[in-house]
Parts: sequence; C-alpha cells; structure tokens
Amino acid sequence: MDQILSLRHYRQEVIAHSHEHAQVVISLSGKLDFEVDGRASLLRQQHLIIIPAGAHHTCGSPQGSHCLVLDVPGQNWLGQTLGEHADASRRLLDTAGHLILDPRQHQLVSWLASSPVSDPLIARQGAILLLASLNQLAPEQVQPKRLPYAAMDAYIEQNAAYPLQVADLAHIAGLSCARLHSRFVSESGQTPMDYIRQRRLYSGLTLLRHSALPIGEVASRVGYSSQSAFAAAMLREFGASPSVLRRESGDN
Repeated sequence: MDQILSLRHYRQEVIAHSHEHAQVVISLSGKLDFEVDGRASLLRQQHLIIIPAGAHHTCGSPQGSHCLVLDVPGQNWLGQTLGEHADASRRLLDTAGHLILDPRQHQLVSWLASSPVSDPLIARQGAILLLASLNQLAPEQVQPKRLPYAAMDAYIEQNAAYPLQVADLAHIAGLSCARLHSRFVSESGQTPMDYIRQRRLYSGLTLLRHSALPIGEVASRVGYSSQSAFAAAMLREFGASPSVLRRESGDN
C-alpha cells in the first residue's frame, strides 16, 4: 500500500483480487460495476463501496470511472488516529456495504479529489475526516441471489463442442463479467472458466461411460480439438485416462 488516499481511473479491464487492508472506493464520475464477496453494486457519482480486509472483490467499468480510493492502514492506525471514533470505524469497515454520500460528505470528497492527496499530511487528515463522517451512516446490504446453475449447466452441455466464453454465462445470469467472476469465486471457489472446463469433462465422462463413441469423437463433442489434450485433462480431473475410465465403467 503506497499511500492512504489516491485517485484512480478504472477501465473495462476486470480487476479481481483481495488484500489484507480495508478499502473505501468513492466514485467521482462514471459508473463502476463492483462485486464484494458475492454482493453486487453499481457505483455512480457520490456513491462508495466498503471492502473489508481479506474480502475478494471484482470491478470493471466499460465506459471508465474516476474514483477516490482510501486504503485503510492496519487496525492500530484506526485506534491511534480516530480516538473515540475508532470502534465505530472498525465496525463499518468489517462489513461490505454500499453508501451514498450526503451533501457535506460530497463536499469533503470533492475537496480531497482536487487536493494533492499524495501529500502525507493531507491524505492522513482527509482520511480521518472522511472515516469519522462515514460512521454516521449505515451501509446498505445487498443480498446476493444464487447463480442459475441449472440454466448455465444446460447451456454448457448443449454447446460443449464450441468455444465458450465467460460472457455467455454472464448473459444467462444477467450479470456483468466482473460480477459473475466474483460470484463464482464466492459461491464455488472457482472461476467461471474453471467451471466450464469441469462441466465439459463431466460431460465427457458421461459419454465415455454411456456411449460407444470413439474417444476422439468424445473429445471433439466436449470442446477438445485433440484426443491427447482431452486425455491429459481427464487424467488431471479424474486420475485416470479416458480408456481406463471407460473400462472401469464396463467392469462395473
């Protein structure tokens, strides 16, 4: 973490990560799609998102979004700098939430955005004032709905022989690619592309065990251009080659 306050421009490229410190992202202009531990938010001007320490989050902005970002130092910093406000700030920063700035907070943010936030004194004092003001508000909790796995599974099965993209599943789920990525990681511990790969391999296993198709044809039907690549993927996923998996099915 280089500094407490910084100005950042988010673009279409999806960012997906987590970090050990809490973070507050405040939209100055544009729109920013955000997912924090499966909770979806759309940040507009005067909106902010709270990202707890360690929370996986994903964001992206097709049209671009300019933001003021507060990277909160460790909890000792809160106690040392916020005094009687420290406990309230800890509670605020422990839960992912979406807030809308009131006019006075908007005025403070506008002043900070036009100030040299690289100056350590301005950044420190600005962060203290901003956090103290946010303690008066309660974050809006957005409860996620479970992803439509049945619909996505059916689509993958029907189109397993063709190239599949994260955007295909995002369309089915009614989410942006950034939100879908975060939701998958939160709900299943894997990325959308990992999920597509796994579903293809399970479809291949079903074809091996319940059809007499040649292994090369099975590979083609689940999206593998070569039998060797399919065999390597099956070995990684199931611990055995396609021929062994087919033979085990016949033995049983």
